[in-house]
Amino acid sequence: MRIGELARRTSVSTRLLRYYEEQGLLTSVRLPNGYRDYADDAPMIVAQIRGLLAAGLSTEVIRELLPCAEGKAPRLTTCPDLDGILREALREIDERMAVLARNREALIRYLDGSVPEREGPRPSVSTPRPRGGRTLPVRWKRGGETAPAQA
Repeated sequence: MRIGELARRTSVSTRLLRYYEEQGLLTSVRLPNGYRDYADDAPMIVAQIRGLLAAGLSTEVIRELLPCAEGKAPRLTTCPDLDGILREALREIDERMAVLARNREALIRYLDGSVPEREGPRPSVSTPRPRGGRTLPVRWKRGGETAPAQA
């Protein structure tokens, strides 16, 4: 199938499909007219890639795991080093979460020390914002005064 049909069947843009191919996640054969021709299982492979990306894995890790993937979900079968690869990816995610937590704490310290008194409680590490709640940005005025942005 050609790239346009694969894009329609998977709801993934042709640009993203080409990116997957550049990353070694998806393969195609070039026809004499230069068009890409994908195998019949390409939609399932794209679904696997999307599922693994949604799990927070990098394209480098996905390239290693795709041979282990079965089905659209995908389910990962036993492959050499599968456990080690997944544990390393989990460790990297934990590190990124720790950095984000430190960033959040630093921003809260800046808010506590530099924003004039306002109504309502200040955000804190122990009281996360409600889910789905939208925070409007603050527009800065000269002289250090703040005003809420217009919705």
